[in-house]
Amino acid sequence: MALQLKQSLSLSQQLIMTPQLQQAIKLLQLSRLELLETISQEMETNPLLDEQPIDEGDNEIDLSEADKEDFTEKTPEVRIDDDLSRKDQDMDWESYLSEYNTGWAETPHENKELPVFENINASKTSLRSHLMWQLNLSDLTESQREIGVEIIGNIDDDGYLKASIEELTQLTGYPEDEALNALSVIQNFDPTGVGARDTRECLLIQARFQNLAGTVVEKIILNHLENLENKRYDKIAKGLSVSMEEVLSAVSVISSFEPKPGRLYNDDETIYVSPDIYVFKVGDDYEIVLNEDGMPKLRINNYYKEILSNKNSIGKDTREYIQDKLKSAAWLIKSIHQRQRTIYKVTESIVQFQRNFFEKGVTYLKPLVLRDVAEHIQMHESTISRVTTNKYVHTPQGVFELKYFFNSAINSMEGGDSIASESVKEHIRNIIKAENKSSPYSDQEIAEMLKGSNIDVARRTVAKYRETMGILPSRKRRAPA
Repeated sequence: MALQLKQSLSLSQQLIMTPQLQQAIKLLQLSRLELLETISQEMETNPLLDEQPIDEGDNEIDLSEADKEDFTEKTPEVRIDDDLSRKDQDMDWESYLSEYNTGWAETPHENKELPVFENINASKTSLRSHLMWQLNLSDLTESQREIGVEIIGNIDDDGYLKASIEELTQLTGYPEDEALNALSVIQNFDPTGVGARDTRECLLIQARFQNLAGTVVEKIILNHLENLENKRYDKIAKGLSVSMEEVLSAVSVISSFEPKPGRLYNDDETIYVSPDIYVFKVGDDYEIVLNEDGMPKLRINNYYKEILSNKNSIGKDTREYIQDKLKSAAWLIKSIHQRQRTIYKVTESIVQFQRNFFEKGVTYLKPLVLRDVAEHIQMHESTISRVTTNKYVHTPQGVFELKYFFNSAINSMEGGDSIASESVKEHIRNIIKAENKSSPYSDQEIAEMLKGSNIDVARRTVAKYRETMGILPSRKRRAPA
């Protein structure tokens, strides 16, 4: 068959994400700090974006009256067929700017005194620099100093030496006895226990530093560390031929030791969470307040608006550039406006679904999935997922991530209402907290106690939840009578 060239027409539908839509979706899933950084970057690259001073209120809308209804009516999602995706150079910018040039979703409620969050950054000495400082002040030979530098370089963040003596001799070229001498010097540095090769050696260094060599403390560390870990104090007493009182006294001393001496010099900094939204109880109802603290209110620079209004003052290329930046700035303002409104709507829906949680605490948390909130506020589940990612809410029960309120369901007994998995975890935590430490509950006993509270869970479920909460099994929670 001969090859032929033909022309044909076909119709097809394609889903195209415009740059504006991609930006709007990106803004939805940003955390508050990431949003502030994005706004700062946009203000640096877009000359038409301007920050509205706090004392300028001429163009602000009193949302307590004008926009209050907007928060209770349906909030539209970002859609592909938005009119901003059209490259219409002749659109009515004046009317458009009047709509989106007044800042975005402010709270429809009066200002309240919000919790103060302070983020204090202070320089912190690292473990390596602290050890090097001591090494430089020590009276050492040249070989000991070189080996000491290599040893410090192989100490991890917990303070343990991760290289063997054989590896140190290969790295430095010095004999094994000199490497051991240099290591003994490092092990006398602060913090006590640094430079140890395992937990046993770390504890021994701390015991000998307190002049406990030859005592029951040292003997337990040398020969009964496993029994100590599993709290088998009777076996320790029998193996050392000492009384239970002596064992308990030694255990109390060992418990005061630091198994990770380098932790005090860890470079990890405390992360302070600044909530995106606040929920306050006012009377018998709850008020939702967006956190606008530090959030710049964007507007279009008046200078460029005047330039666009005078069509003969600039050339075609300049006008096209300004119009392009104008559309970008207007879309950013609208996207942020919509982001704030969506967060408000999602939080409002969560408060309605989880009202018992806000009233009584974690044990009253109900099962909730994304679809429930999506159907309630008539948005897509993916939108709810993006909005609840890395967003935090301050509630009367504490600060929680919005995703915290979405939990799988655990069946209750006798046909009762289902209970949230987080609520089950809180019940387990409370049971263990109130148990007799000399006779802690097993996972099976906890499961039976939960059934008494009309919560039907298996023993393995209790074990799984206990492990996710970082709670030890019963044999390791047992304390001496």
